[in-house]
Amino acid sequence: MFRTFSLVATMVASLVLSGMANAQPWENGVHYRTLSNPVSTSSQEGVEVAEVFWYGCPHCYNFKPLAEAWEESAPEYVNYVRLPAVLGESWAPHAIAYYALEALGDLDKAHDALFDALAGERRPLNSGEALADFVADHGVDSEAFIDAYNSFTVQSRVRQAQARIMGAQITGTPTMLVNGKYVVSASMANGHENVLKVVEHLVEKERAASE
Repeated sequence: MFRTFSLVATMVASLVLSGMANAQPWENGVHYRTLSNPVSTSSQEGVEVAEVFWYGCPHCYNFKPLAEAWEESAPEYVNYVRLPAVLGESWAPHAIAYYALEALGDLDKAHDALFDALAGERRPLNSGEALADFVADHGVDSEAFIDAYNSFTVQSRVRQAQARIMGAQITGTPTMLVNGKYVVSASMANGHENVLKVVEHLVEKERAASE
């Protein structure tokens, strides 16, 4: 009987420990960091989740399918946006291209292709003209793209995005910015999958605070 009791006690203890392991305690300053000065969000409604990325980043390329799957299944109150980063001079044309495509309503035509070309194939698409020729092969009007690429509106969007990224003290990609308050990266969360788990935790934290 004692042996049976010991076996049951061991199993219970094992289950408790397993539950504790699954209920990962995400800690501020360990798995994410809280900004002392929050940055602006695109909307005051819901909870914003911003993916800070660069088309030429191989880590962003690997994170992309995970992030897209998460976005697809996210609650309706989540506002998912993307912020193309300019953390180096060579990144600028790609951030401008993102907003140019968005302004034309053609982002869906070339977004995946740009990731494939820049992060996957390392193609030298480092000017407006080279990018225009590239997106033309994916159904985007090259002249309209150049006009948008050089427009004041698109340049302003790029500057606004960089102001938010700099304000959040983000120095690498991919990084997630939750509601302008919390920063999560793979190095902090210990992997891309965990990044999204931490993001979920922070989204619910913000949701609860607003109710």
